[in-house]
Amino acid sequence: MQAMNKNRKLVIVGDSAFAEVAYEYFTYDSEYEVVAFSVEKDYLNKSSLFGIPVVTFESLEEIYNPREHEIFVAIVYTQLNRLRTRLCNQAKDKGYRLASYISSKAFVWRNVKLGEHCFIFENNVVQAFVQLGNNVILWSGNHIGHHSIIQDNCFFSSHVVISGFVEVEKNCFFGVNSTISNNLKIERDCWIGPNVTISKDTKVGEIYRIPHIEPAKLTTYRFFKLSD
Repeated sequence: MQAMNKNRKLVIVGDSAFAEVAYEYFTYDSEYEVVAFSVEKDYLNKSSLFGIPVVTFESLEEIYNPREHEIFVAIVYTQLNRLRTRLCNQAKDKGYRLASYISSKAFVWRNVKLGEHCFIFENNVVQAFVQLGNNVILWSGNHIGHHSIIQDNCFFSSHVVISGFVEVEKNCFFGVNSTISNNLKIERDCWIGPNVTISKDTKVGEIYRIPHIEPAKLTTYRFFKLSD
């Protein structure tokens, strides 16, 4: 991969798996140089990660000047996106600008409107006239259909299909392989579980999930006539 010009400095808030992934993507596919990680003091259990410092969030602005550094909060959907949202707001209160990442291998049409602090992984398709709000995470391989509106603080796992003219309100979560039919409204604070298909409007705070699949009584050994 061709080296990119690193002309912006970034602090990643978090030190979990998403923080590690965000570091990799920002480092090798963006103009950002990641200079530190940061966590709240009660969760500080390491001094460095990937050879760069991990510092307390409470004292962050004393070490990394908000005029010279930006922030990305690498938190998933904990507390239905509330934790990531809180840390974003606190970072802004400290004077930091929030960073976004759009993979060079994502397809985002030219007139898509993007809010601040979005992370769009590879193989996402974001079609014409889509609006993405602030603090939206699109993991790998999603389809966001034309004219759809995604409001703030939403999290999409992988291979989610949002059809055309869908409105998704704040703080929603979409599990792997979930599908939303066209011309629908997903109200705020909904949890759409893996493999769920939604074909009508939801209400606020609803959970949708399919029954757990139980194993057949016939084992693979008997089915394939295996001895072991």
